[in-house]
Amino acid sequence: MRFRVSLLLAFLSAFVYGQDNPAYQLFNESGRKVKFGKMMKDLQEADIILFGEYHDNPIAHWMEQEILEDLGRYSLGMEMFETDEQAYLDDFMAEKITLEELDSLTGGVWPNFKTDYLPLLEAARADSSRVFATNTPRRFARMVFQRGFVVLRSLDDDEQAFLPPLLPPYDPELPGYKSMRVQGHGSGPSGENFPKAQAIKDATMAWFIVKNVQPGVPFVHLNGSYHSDNFEGIGWYLRQYKPQLKVVTITTLEQPEVDELRPEFVGRANYTLLVPSNMTKTY
Repeated sequence: MRFRVSLLLAFLSAFVYGQDNPAYQLFNESGRKVKFGKMMKDLQEADIILFGEYHDNPIAHWMEQEILEDLGRYSLGMEMFETDEQAYLDDFMAEKITLEELDSLTGGVWPNFKTDYLPLLEAARADSSRVFATNTPRRFARMVFQRGFVVLRSLDDDEQAFLPPLLPPYDPELPGYKSMRVQGHGSGPSGENFPKAQAIKDATMAWFIVKNVQPGVPFVHLNGSYHSDNFEGIGWYLRQYKPQLKVVTITTLEQPEVDELRPEFVGRANYTLLVPSNMTKTY
C-alpha cells in the first residue's frame, strides 16, 4: 500500500514542480518566499510542529507526507481522533483491528480519511512512529458550550483523564476567541461559551502534545489552521503548559495566485503553505 501511495506522491510531486503555474508556494513569517529545504532545517530543530491544514486540501496532505518523510524520526498527533479513542488507534496501528473496525469503534473516521490521513498513518507505522489522539471528546466540548468550563468538574476521574488539568487557563481577549463572540455565534451564556468550547479543544490538544512529546523527537501535530493561526489556540496553551518547548507553526492559505502572499496574511505562522484557490478538494 505504501508503494502505491509513494507512486501517487511522486506523480503529484512532478505536477507540483513541473508546471508554469505552481500548485503551491512556501513563505516565511515575514512573507518572503522560502525553499522547502530551508523550512525543513527549522523543523528538524523543533520540539513541536503545528501543521495548520485545510482539511480538504490535497496539497496540504501531500506536504505533511513530505515533512514526515524528511524528518524520518517523529511522533504524530492528530486532531482527527479524540483522546478517549487512543486505545483503538493503538490497536489499528498495531494491525490488531481493521480500518472498518476503527471506523465503527470510534466516532467515525473522517470522510476523506482513506485518501488524506490513512497514508500518513501507514507512513508512521512503517517508520515505527507513535500516533496520538489529541482532540477533546466531543461530548465534553458540547457540555462546555452549554454550561461553561465549570461543568467539567462534575466528571469522574476516569473521564477527566481525557482532558487537561481542570480548570484550564483561558483568555477571552485573545483575538481568535474574542472574534467568535462578536461575530454573532449566539447570545447569552451559549454565546459566551462558544469560544470556551473551542478553547477546551485547544487546551486538550496542547496538553496531550506536551504529555507525549519526547526529547529529540519532533512532535508533528495535524490540526485545522484556525487552531494554531496567529500563534493562538494550541500554541497559546503550549506556552502555558511548557513554555520552554520550541514550537514551529505552519498554516495553509488559498489565493487565486501564489506568487506573492497578500499583506493581510503575512505573519499568521512561521511558515505559510500557499495554494491556488481553485485547487481540487478531497471532499
